[in-house]
Amino acid sequence: MQQAPRITLAPGGPDFSRVVLGLWRLAEWQRTPAQRLLLVEQAIALGVTTIDQADIYGGYTSEALFGEALALSPGLRQQLQIVSKCGIRLVHPNRPAHGVKHYDTDRAHLIASVEHSLRMMGTDYLDLLLIHRPDPLMDADEVADAFDQLRRDGKVRYFGASNFTPTQFALLAARFPLVTNQVELSLLHLPPLDDGTLDQAQQLRCAPMIWSALGGGRLFSDDSAQVRRVRAKLAQIAASRGVTPAVIAYAWILRHPSHPLVLTGSGRITAIAEAVAATRIVLTREEWFALWCASRGSEVA
Repeated sequence: MQQAPRITLAPGGPDFSRVVLGLWRLAEWQRTPAQRLLLVEQAIALGVTTIDQADIYGGYTSEALFGEALALSPGLRQQLQIVSKCGIRLVHPNRPAHGVKHYDTDRAHLIASVEHSLRMMGTDYLDLLLIHRPDPLMDADEVADAFDQLRRDGKVRYFGASNFTPTQFALLAARFPLVTNQVELSLLHLPPLDDGTLDQAQQLRCAPMIWSALGGGRLFSDDSAQVRRVRAKLAQIAASRGVTPAVIAYAWILRHPSHPLVLTGSGRITAIAEAVAATRIVLTREEWFALWCASRGSEVA
């Protein structure tokens, strides 16, 4: 059985599986705690030991659903690396006091959010905490102070950001050590290749975490001209390699020299196994550029 390799996110940072089990849709899967636990156990068997969560997922329910599963096998926590995110306040029945959706990176909110996440998941610590979205009112010194407190209290081991621009990441990293930036990248979303995001990741040797690696499913469902071009090229390369197009789509991301980790968004173990299979494939430059050009709709200059 193929297993996902491991990678150190940054110098002195944590050791994570190259494929990450994303649980943002966990509430939609409508599974019993035992069925949720089985998925985690199956993922671990594939070497996928890193879990991605956020306080707001499932309308503030996903962490508790994961915690219910973990409670059935408490010893499993030692095999896992748990990532969670905070900093968004949703307008939702589970948060009736919120009058408008907004960002909040105040010290008190960050600490309270982490403490709530720990209670919901039934764990004493997070392996990694990410600020979920850039906050225009973020006080970098205040965030760094919150991070320092959480680390000293043993509640969070490492810290990073999500969806930050290079300058936003540099600002916070100047105040506190960060180990990753979790960003969107796929054959349908190319900006991180050109806007400095992945350049910065290489510069700092901080491996990025990639969400929506299959375009949120659009890669295999939409019928736009771009998707048709990409899908045709994926099918061609996949056939020559003897794998599925999804494997090649993941491999295209993994080929980048910033050493990305890819998040899965599916509750099907076969889909997670496709991401793991992609870690064994190194696309040639011609294959990589053929896909890039298919997405752009033009050849390189």
